[in-house]
Amino acid sequence: MNRQFLPVTMEECRERGIEQVDFVYVIGDAYVDHSSFGPAIISRVLESRGYSVGIIAQPDWKKDESIRVFGEPRLGFLVSAGNMDSMVNHYTVSKKHRQKDSFSPGGKMGLRPDRAVIVYGNLIRRSYKKTPVILGGIEASLRRLGHYDYWSDQVKRSVLLDAGADLISYGMGERSIVEIADALQAGIDIKDITFIRGTVYKSKTLDHIPNPVCLPSFEAIQKDRMEYARSFAVQYKNTDPFQGGTLVEDYGNQGYIVQNPPAYVLSKQEMDDVYDLPYMRTYHPMYEKEGGIPAIEEIRFSLASNRGCFGSCNFCALTFHQGRIVQVRSHESLLKEAEEMTKDPNFKGYIHDVGGPTADFRQPACKKQLTKGACSNRQCLFPKPCPNLEADHGDYLALLRKIRKVPGVKKVFIRSGIRFDYVLADKKSPFLQELTDYHVSGQLRVAPEHVSDVVLKKMGKPSHEVYQEFLKKYQSCCRKSGKEQYAVPYFMSSHPGCGLKEAIELAEYIRDLGFTPEQVQDFYPTPSTISTCMYYTGVDPLTMEKVYVPKNPHEKAMQRALIQYKNPENHSLVEEALKKGGREDLIGFGPKCLLRPLRHTDGKKSYGNSALKSGTEKKAQNKGKKRTIRNVHKKKSSKK
Repeated sequence: MNRQFLPVTMEECRERGIEQVDFVYVIGDAYVDHSSFGPAIISRVLESRGYSVGIIAQPDWKKDESIRVFGEPRLGFLVSAGNMDSMVNHYTVSKKHRQKDSFSPGGKMGLRPDRAVIVYGNLIRRSYKKTPVILGGIEASLRRLGHYDYWSDQVKRSVLLDAGADLISYGMGERSIVEIADALQAGIDIKDITFIRGTVYKSKTLDHIPNPVCLPSFEAIQKDRMEYARSFAVQYKNTDPFQGGTLVEDYGNQGYIVQNPPAYVLSKQEMDDVYDLPYMRTYHPMYEKEGGIPAIEEIRFSLASNRGCFGSCNFCALTFHQGRIVQVRSHESLLKEAEEMTKDPNFKGYIHDVGGPTADFRQPACKKQLTKGACSNRQCLFPKPCPNLEADHGDYLALLRKIRKVPGVKKVFIRSGIRFDYVLADKKSPFLQELTDYHVSGQLRVAPEHVSDVVLKKMGKPSHEVYQEFLKKYQSCCRKSGKEQYAVPYFMSSHPGCGLKEAIELAEYIRDLGFTPEQVQDFYPTPSTISTCMYYTGVDPLTMEKVYVPKNPHEKAMQRALIQYKNPENHSLVEEALKKGGREDLIGFGPKCLLRPLRHTDGKKSYGNSALKSGTEKKAQNKGKKRTIRNVHKKKSSKK
């Protein structure tokens, strides 16, 4: 097959005999034709059904002509902010501008606007008043109804209204986009396309909806945080394609925003069909002179084996976007892609990942989910694994064994993370031992997120003792394999439910581990997560119980500093936090103290022995970053 990139100019269209494209796809990322990029998947799916697609990547939103590259499309415009929400792409949790955009040429910032789908939608509308505009991707998907917006600290209305668009294709849009295209091809007016699962549309009336699930009005959720929490709980319980209803949000004289039930999940064959499409597997060559697209390096030699996640962490939006039902590709499809990788001249024999949202999920949580959906009133793993959970790594192990045997493959790593409580729930397979033997590159990434059960409960994560049990089994496997390997935990500060007491508890745990994380992830209130709802409302929307929320920037700074208490720059913040938390016993010279008192020498501050002062000690810290199961300060041999 003679593969080629999708057209980015009208000249390229004419070379292919296309005088008018069916769809113009406007995206906030650079054009990367790889199955890890949503716009590439949607474009290739449409192409496979006979529709032509022209790509306008990162148009200059200040110039109307930037949207007219292909003229008016025959069927409509598709709009996506890209693989990330544009606000998350642009700003840190402290609302400071990021320095790099990995989805832009050379990592350059400023090539897409804030709130990209809104800006692009209005840019299109200025030139094409009546052409259908369909929004998709993560930004539109998670802002499809009234939502809390962290960056403005406001409840904002559905992005469909602000973008001047006609439809939102939310979630994983392979099914809905084909149905939309077929409906437009059949001559159905965009305003009459109200019947497709996985879409959101505007309506003046509800007469055509048999059993609408009416959410609190937009006016109500703007005025009353408890109404917002109640609305969010209803939305959360309607994210399943088998059980979800048609949600309706009233916008007064502007009519209603109607969300149809989610699209049904893809079968294994359908997943294979999507990933077997003729992707170029790299960025468009027009970016070569600018240094390429940095994001490709993370996924160029990785395999996406699944989507969906029944882990349902409260701070994660996957439930709203991909859903809780795990969908997988066949071994044959993944082996075929692995074999293609080995032909890449840049391939060095290492496959960086075989996974997805959670690497070791290769089947639904239970068989019932495939016909009746995920339970709306209980979780699969939290607070403890459901009795109906079928924890089995057999298929994943078989897959990994096959990929290891592909000629040209030296090593297969797992980087997308494993769910350690699911590993423990599997009492039969030797998964953890094989993981340790073959798939860890010195460090196993795990995400306990915290150690306080108070905080973990609000995160929807298992109790700390579960993580401790996992560590013991992992250490045992490492001893059996004769390898010196470590578990590298990821921790989060300032999550709802976390006060100074809990933050100090985490700092003590880090002290006992003997390492200091170089980076700290502060909780980021992104759209459409339970944790974000807690952050805004101060209650758990599923129980309506009050939740403590650390919002004060200074307190959040203290919580971050506690995790990196050895950093001399954090001394005053850590001292203040320990005093406010009533833990002055941790200031002193004892072996359990986090902080040593300041000394004053010649009018200058000296930080005592707890602070890393010399280059040797800093090197020890960096090496000790790996050492989460033994003391990093143990004296090392001088042998190199």
